[in-house]
Amino acid sequence: MPVMSYQDLGGWQKSMDLVVECYRVANHFPGTETYGLTSQLRRAAVSIPANIAEGHGRRHTRDFIRYLSIAYGSLMEVETHMHIANRLRYIDGHSLELVIRRTGEIGRMLNGLIQSSGRKV
Repeated sequence: MPVMSYQDLGGWQKSMDLVVECYRVANHFPGTETYGLTSQLRRAAVSIPANIAEGHGRRHTRDFIRYLSIAYGSLMEVETHMHIANRLRYIDGHSLELVIRRTGEIGRMLNGLIQSSGRKV
């Protein structure tokens, strides 16, 4: 079945779930982090599906690959913010592990999209 919309992409769907999870986790951060780690985590998480969607909407495969690469970078940023939150004891190891498992899955999906799109260039 061909992909008709960015919403059909598994990476977009999974990254939308990650956004919800990041918002849920960040709700438990201290109020002093509102303009710090909370904001950074949320922005990075939102950037992932947004860049997948924007890249899909571009007319050229190279643009799509570039935006997928940006989404991947934001994914790594989310992972880093979660590691920081764990070190600061804002989240426990189990919560960190769940998010890292999700980011790993999304990362593999993005890499697959990049590789398959690269063959079409």
